Amino acid sequence: MSTRKPSDAPRRGGSLSAFKAARDTSGRESSPRAPSRPAPRDDAAAPAPRRSAGLPPPAQARGDRPVRENRQERPARGEWENRQPRDGRPAGDSRPPRDGRPSYDNRPPRDNRASGDSRGNWEPRGGQDASRGRPERGNDRGRDERYGGDRNDRGGNSHGGNDRNRNDRGGASRGGPPQSPRAAMPPARGAWTAPRNVDAAEQRDFASRAAAPQDAKPAAPQRPRLAPAAWRLEQLRDVLETVLTWEYPADASLSHWLRAHPKLGVRDRAELAEAVYDILRNLRRYRQFGESGVGHAVRRLAILGLYNTGNAEAVKAVLTPPEQEWLARVTSIDLDTLPPAVRDSLPDWLDERLALLPDAQPLRESLNQQADLDLRVNPMKAERDEMLAALVKGMPQHNPRPTPYSPWGIRMSGRPPLNRWPQFEHGLIEVQDEGSQLLAALVAPKRGEMVIDFCAGAGGKTLLLGALMRSTGRLYAFDVSAARLARGKPRLARSGLSNVVPVAIDGENDVRVKRLAGKAQRVLVDAPCSGMGTLRRNPDLKWRQSVQALHELCALQKRILESAARCVAPGGRLIYATCSLLPEENEEQVRAFLARHPEFVQRDAGEILAARAPDLTLDGPFLKLRPDVHGTDGFFAAVLERVKPASGKGGAEAAAGVAAAAQAEAVIEAASAAASETLDEQAPGGETADAEPGEAPDEAAPVADAGEQPDAPPRDA
Repeated sequence: MSTRKPSDAPRRGGSLSAFKAARDTSGRESSPRAPSRPAPRDDAAAPAPRRSAGLPPPAQARGDRPVRENRQERPARGEWENRQPRDGRPAGDSRPPRDGRPSYDNRPPRDNRASGDSRGNWEPRGGQDASRGRPERGNDRGRDERYGGDRNDRGGNSHGGNDRNRNDRGGASRGGPPQSPRAAMPPARGAWTAPRNVDAAEQRDFASRAAAPQDAKPAAPQRPRLAPAAWRLEQLRDVLETVLTWEYPADASLSHWLRAHPKLGVRDRAELAEAVYDILRNLRRYRQFGESGVGHAVRRLAILGLYNTGNAEAVKAVLTPPEQEWLARVTSIDLDTLPPAVRDSLPDWLDERLALLPDAQPLRESLNQQADLDLRVNPMKAERDEMLAALVKGMPQHNPRPTPYSPWGIRMSGRPPLNRWPQFEHGLIEVQDEGSQLLAALVAPKRGEMVIDFCAGAGGKTLLLGALMRSTGRLYAFDVSAARLARGKPRLARSGLSNVVPVAIDGENDVRVKRLAGKAQRVLVDAPCSGMGTLRRNPDLKWRQSVQALHELCALQKRILESAARCVAPGGRLIYATCSLLPEENEEQVRAFLARHPEFVQRDAGEILAARAPDLTLDGPFLKLRPDVHGTDGFFAAVLERVKPASGKGGAEAAAGVAAAAQAEAVIEAASAAASETLDEQAPGGETADAEPGEAPDEAAPVADAGEQPDAPPRDA
């Protein structure tokens, strides 16, 4: 290692001790205010400290300002802060020359460094000042080559001296021109100076940025304001692009989109939902109309949906001239000239099946209408008359009225904010269609019985069954989806029931299902179906279902019926129900089951519902509800009663009871025939007395009840 000679000229920023020692040797008097100074240290004789690569130089060699050991040693004003330039020393100044200060850098001097400066951790900011003879102070570490060049200059020396940073004051060593004496003076603290090599326009730009507040944010780009109808069209188009993928149900996709846009108000959400469901109800017709238009196909769907549900004039005002011409053309089309499947917006497979039903056209039209809101009071907590009076007084705009058939139902128009009602929060009312309420009445559970809801779902019918049981007995809620059962827990907590046991099963052959074989008095199977009876509320189902899906659902319904039938106790009832209108899911499924299980017989649904719904008139033994006739969703239900067990304990007794009932019926029929012959002989003119066809079965019923056996099957079965 080599050391610098003492004759080297000192640089500004050296140690204070060396400076004071040099001044004392020059013969000048020390200031009376200055404290005593320590003895000078022979820095030249001391070996240069070793420094690791990549570490900053010692603070004494940084050249920023003198290092003071104590604030009390601050020299008097004018002593050295306002001293004369070093090169222009007065006579008698015997301080060491500028190169006499020791250096902590032993590298050889670089070619582009000023004369006498061989430190690698310092380079002049503005070049050598010819008039004053001293360099500018600078940052030694920032310009060290070992740290990758100037840290304040992002271009660095490797970029040809590109001076783009206003903190870079590089002079000749960076390839820039020498600075004038005035430019070589360091700027005042906090003052702004324009960078070099920029024109006047850029300097004004820098000055305006410096004058701006530090926390000011750049202004956002101004976008043209759109009319409310134009915004609604864009929002509706965005929603439809998500819904029409058919990946999830429409209500789930719409709910997900609304949660992603929390700034929308209640009115905005209602308008979007109404337009989306109108498009889903009339999707086939709207798509055919859109084939003659221009632009994006989804936008044309949004235009038709918003035109039919919103402000038509406002929608026209935001359309382009070609769109206005297209809209005027398609809205003038006579719908009666369209094919039935296009007019009613039905897929071909569903159009063929609905055409086979009686009075098909009113049914098809009713499926494309918006349904009212049906509520149900909780029989455990409230009475319908009292609740209806409160709703009529509080919300007359929604026209609360009693349902025509269900004794617990209330029907309302529109979409009231139900989730904010105190009656809903306290479990006094629930949302449930009137058809579903009648289905629970068809089960007719009794107190203390064991009842199984085989496909419980979110628990709408389960809550009503538990309330009819007065929270006694045991009510099992089975479902293969634990998520659906979890969604029913808040409803169960509001209802106040304690006899409901939710159970998530693995399938229809679960072990827990087999353990209940022959133990339940009532088993309700609300089987998974196509849902074609709920198209008023779920219009996307007709586009998400297919013929193949229908065949798969029928096979699943058959397996569920077989599994649920094992749980029915002798004398118990199996109620099979769907929310579909298609015969292959309803009547055909029941007839096939009865053919496989002769131990089950069908009971008349009208007779069972007569006590709860006296105004309901049914055609045949099935419960069939239609939106065009009853104002409810499409429902189907059949009651199957087990008259004798297939095997096991009690089979002999049940068989004897059935035989006794058949014998009694035969005796009554013989007596009735003899009485008819007698009356025929006594009647003049060959007139016969009228006989009621229902008397014989009614007289046979007490015979079976006397032996505490299941009722004998009716003559029709």
